[in-house]
Amino acid sequence: MRFEPLRYEHLRQMAEIEKEAFDMPWTETMFIPEVGSENATYVVGTRGEEVICYGGFHSVLDEAHITNIAVKSTERGKGIGRFLLATLIGKAREKGASTVSLEVKTTNKPAISLYESFGFKVAGVRKRYYNNLFDAYVMWLDLEGREQPDPR
Repeated sequence: MRFEPLRYEHLRQMAEIEKEAFDMPWTETMFIPEVGSENATYVVGTRGEEVICYGGFHSVLDEAHITNIAVKSTERGKGIGRFLLATLIGKAREKGASTVSLEVKTTNKPAISLYESFGFKVAGVRKRYYNNLFDAYVMWLDLEGREQPDPR
C-alpha cells in the first residue's frame, strides 16, 4: 500500500468505504471540494487502483481538524488505521499545526482507543452530533506537548 494525494478518480471508492464505515456517510459529491482545496489535506492509501483507506483534515489557523478517516472493512484490524493516523499527524506538523482535533462517536471504542494511543484527549461532548441521535467526543491532540485537562 502507498499513500498519495486525493484525486477525483478516488472519490467513487471513497464514497463506498464511507457507506461501510459511517451512519451518515459523505457522498462522492461531498468530497469534490476537498480535491485541490488549499485548506484541505487528504491522503489516500492505495494498492494498485484499489482505495484501501483515506483521511483528511482542514487547516484552520494553527489547527488541523480531521474531517474523515476510514479504512475499507476488509482491511480493518491490520494496523492500517494507525499508519493512516500517523501520516495525517505528520502532514499536520508539516503544515505548522500545533493541535489536531476530531469528533468520534462515543460508542466507537476501537477508534477512541486508537486516538488515545496517539495522545488525543477528550475535550468535550457534542450532544446528538451523529444523526441527531448519537453523541460525539471532541478530541484534541497537542502537538507541542502541553497537557490538556480531561473533562470526563
